[in-house]
Amino acid sequence: MHDANQVTGQGQPEPWMRGIIEGIDPVIGHLIRAAEQICEDAATAIGDLTPAQIWAEPHGMTSAGFHAKHLAGSTDRLATYLAGRQLKPEQLAAISTEGTGAESAADLLASVDAALDRYRQMVRSLSANDFGAVREIGRKRYRTTAISVAIHIVEHAQRHIGGLIAAAKLTRATGGEDGSFGR
Repeated sequence: MHDANQVTGQGQPEPWMRGIIEGIDPVIGHLIRAAEQICEDAATAIGDLTPAQIWAEPHGMTSAGFHAKHLAGSTDRLATYLAGRQLKPEQLAAISTEGTGAESAADLLASVDAALDRYRQMVRSLSANDFGAVREIGRKRYRTTAISVAIHIVEHAQRHIGGLIAAAKLTRATGGEDGSFGR
């Protein structure tokens, strides 16, 4: 758990403590800072891992690679809903590929950064007047609001950052590059 006085490896306070983003609604500013935290945590967790380590499943745990790939893919899909659109067939098809891969840390981090950059651009364009705009989610078109989708994107990403960090730490602690790690 982070202490309010803890700083990141870059010598800066955590994003939420880096000041108010002038000219931005404070709710939107916090969502932007949350996205920054997610990107930084991902880079810290897997930036130095090899592809074999990233895709390892230590003790049967979900790989750090899955969490990174799913974080990017789900952010893209949820951003589509935030934009008021439904998913395209290729977005749905990509879901089944998130559990496997051989991507490097650089490739995965680039995907995470790109998805969260798109998200940050989208939330920057929201105003408090847009918060209650209706959005429909999924094939059943569950109704929610734009601000609910915007908040859920970073909530969901934080869950996967936790899994990514845990998988990366366990991979480091158990050594090996063969992916078996005590299976």
